[in-house]
Amino acid sequence: MTTKNLLIILSTSLISAIFAVFLFATYSKNQRLQQDTYLPVKLTSYDDAIFSGKLQRKFLSSAPTNFIEAAKRVTPAVVNIKALQGVGSTIWGRGSGSGVLISPDGYIVTNLHVIDNSAKIEIALDDRREYEADIVGYDKSSDIALLKIDGNNFPHIIIGNSDSVQVGEWVLAVGNPFNLQSTVTTGIISAKSRNINILDADNPIESFIQTDAVINPGNSGGALVNTNGELIGINTAIVTESGRYEGYSFAIPSNLIRKVIKDLKEFGEVKRGFLGINIKKVNDEEAKKLGLDKPNGVYVTRVVKNSGADNAGIQMNDVILKINNKEINSTPELQELVARFRPGNKLVVDIFRDGAVQQLTVRLQGIKKENVNFAQKLKPFFKKYGFEARNLTTSEKRISGTEGVKVISITKGGKVADTNMEIGYIITSVNNNSIHGLYDLLMSLSATKKAENITFEGIYEEYQGIYQYSFSD
Repeated sequence: MTTKNLLIILSTSLISAIFAVFLFATYSKNQRLQQDTYLPVKLTSYDDAIFSGKLQRKFLSSAPTNFIEAAKRVTPAVVNIKALQGVGSTIWGRGSGSGVLISPDGYIVTNLHVIDNSAKIEIALDDRREYEADIVGYDKSSDIALLKIDGNNFPHIIIGNSDSVQVGEWVLAVGNPFNLQSTVTTGIISAKSRNINILDADNPIESFIQTDAVINPGNSGGALVNTNGELIGINTAIVTESGRYEGYSFAIPSNLIRKVIKDLKEFGEVKRGFLGINIKKVNDEEAKKLGLDKPNGVYVTRVVKNSGADNAGIQMNDVILKINNKEINSTPELQELVARFRPGNKLVVDIFRDGAVQQLTVRLQGIKKENVNFAQKLKPFFKKYGFEARNLTTSEKRISGTEGVKVISITKGGKVADTNMEIGYIITSVNNNSIHGLYDLLMSLSATKKAENITFEGIYEEYQGIYQYSFSD
C-alpha cells in the first residue's frame, strides 16, 4: 500500500468519525430538548400571570429514577414554619411545620393547622435566612393557608398539574421539620381522590393524593413533587395507629391549591361554587339496574331545590358520568373538581338517565350564609319529633367509617323515643336520602310530606349492623 493510499484511508476514517460524533450530538441535543421542553398551560379559568407555572408538554415525570436534580430544584424553596402562640410579648406555646415558596416575591403555601391560632409566625429558609410572615388568608374547608414574607428573588417551586399524576409514579416528599433544613424522602403515588374524614370543617373538601413517601410530624405543609421538581401536592396528614409513619401519607392536590391561592390573593377568602346535590358511588348491582355498561359515575340521591343543579335539570336517580369532560367516579373527585370553580361559573355535566347520556350546563351558585346555622333551623323538627342531633366530629367519622349526624338527646314520650332508638345513634340516611351533616338532615325533614312515614337508617359505634327506625310525621 502506497503512502498516498494510506493517507486517503486515514483521512476518510477521520472525517467519518467526526461526522458520526456530530450526528450523535445533534440527536442527543434534540432528545434533551424534547424531554426538557415546557410550555405555559392554563389549568383552570383562574390561572394567570401570577402563577405562570410551566407544565410538561407530555407526561414524562415518571421516567427519571434519579432524584438528585428534582431535589436540588425543590429543597431551597421549602421552609420551616414556627407558629408562636400567645398575647403580645408573652409566648406560651409554639408549633412547627413546613411551607412552600410558590413565587419569587415571597408567597408561601402551607396547611392551616400548622399556623392556626398563632400570634406570630417565623419563617426559616433552607439557607438559614429568617423572616416574619403575615397571613394573607386561609381556607378551613381544604386546610390551606397562604402566607407572605417581604423580599424578592426567593427560590420557589413551579406549581404542576395534579390531574396528570398517575398511580405508581415516583414522587418526592420535601419538608423542613424542626428547622433542620430540608429533608427529602421518596415513594410512589399509591392512590388518588382519597377521603379520610380528617378535616374538621362545615364543608370539608377531601380528595387527597395518597403516597408511601415518609411523612412525619413537622412535615405538614411541605411539598410533594414529581421527578421534574413540580409541586403536585401539599403534604397534610398520615394515617397511623402508632403515632408514627406507617406507609399512608396524604397530600392536597396542586390544582385545588392553585384555585384557593388565587382566591385568597384576590379576595382574602375562597369563593366556592355550590352544585346542589347529594351523591353516592355506583355499585355493580345498581349499574345493572340502571342499564350502565359498568359501575362508573356517581348516583344523585338528592337535588337541592333552586340550586344550580336543580335549575339545570339534574334529577334524583341521575348518574353523573363526567364534568367538563373529566370522568367522575367518587364523591371526592366531584368535590375537588367543583371546588376549583367560583359561583357563576358554568360546568358541562354528562348524566345518564333512562338508558341514554344527556349533557347539561350547570351554573354554580354560592353557599348562602343564612343557611349556615342549620342546628337553629332544625329546632322545630327536634321539638316535633323529640330528639336532638349534631354533626360528627372528625375522629367520629374516622372511627365509624361513615358520615352522618349523631343523636345526642331523646325526649321521653316523643315520637323517636317510641322507636326504641338510643342516644349515640348515627343517622346516615333519611327516607333513602344520604345524610352527611345537619344541612342534609334539615333538607330531608323539610321535604317530608304531612302524614308521611319517616325512616332513619344508621349505625351505632359499639354495635355491628345497620339499624332502621320509622315513625309518622
